[in-house]
Amino acid sequence: MFTGIITDIGVIAELEQRGDLRARINTKYDHNGIDLGASIACSGCCLTVIEKGIDDTQNWFDVEISAESVSKTNIGDKWAVGARINLERALKVGDELGGHIVSGHVDGVATVTAIKDEGDSTRVTFEAPMALAKFIAPKGSVALNGTSLTVNGVDGAAFDVNFIPHTKSETTWNDLTVGDPINLEIDTLARYVSRLNDMQGT
Repeated sequence: MFTGIITDIGVIAELEQRGDLRARINTKYDHNGIDLGASIACSGCCLTVIEKGIDDTQNWFDVEISAESVSKTNIGDKWAVGARINLERALKVGDELGGHIVSGHVDGVATVTAIKDEGDSTRVTFEAPMALAKFIAPKGSVALNGTSLTVNGVDGAAFDVNFIPHTKSETTWNDLTVGDPINLEIDTLARYVSRLNDMQGT
C-alpha cells in the first residue's frame, strides 16, 4: 500500500523487452535500503524490485512490467530512456498517512485536456475513461501518476485538480503538456461504496 506522497523523482536509465518489459530506474533511494521483492510505486504503478545496485554514485533498481500492466497504463506511451517518473516506497506500519490509501493498481488512463496557471498554482483538467467517471467526486481523492490529489470539480467525465508550487517542484507535474496520458487510480472508498450500492439495488 502507498499514500500518494511522492518521495523521489526517478529517471528511466534502460528499457529492454525480454518477453516482459524490463526497466532500470535511477533513484536517490539508497540501494542498501531497498529489498529485492520490495514494492515501489512508479508513477502510480506498483512494481517489484528484481535487482538493485549502484553505478559510480548513482543508485538504481530494476523492475519487470507485464504486457497487461503496459496495456492498462501510460508506460507504453510515456516511458523512454531519460523520462522522469514519480516514485514512492511502500507504506510501513507506523508511517504517517499524509495522502490517502493508494494500492498502486492503475484503473485506467486519463488525458490532460487543459492547463491553466492561477497565481502560483496550476489548475489542470483531465478527461477520465467514462467507466471510471462515476467514482470521481468533488473534494474526493484520486491518484494521478501516483500522486494523491483532491478533485476540485467534476463535469461528466472531466475533472480538474489544483497543483500548488510544492507539489509541482517535488514531482514530475512540471513536465505536463496537454494530451498527456496519466495513470489514474480511483479512491478505494469510492469503489466499495459503489459496489455496496450496486448490491443493494439487486
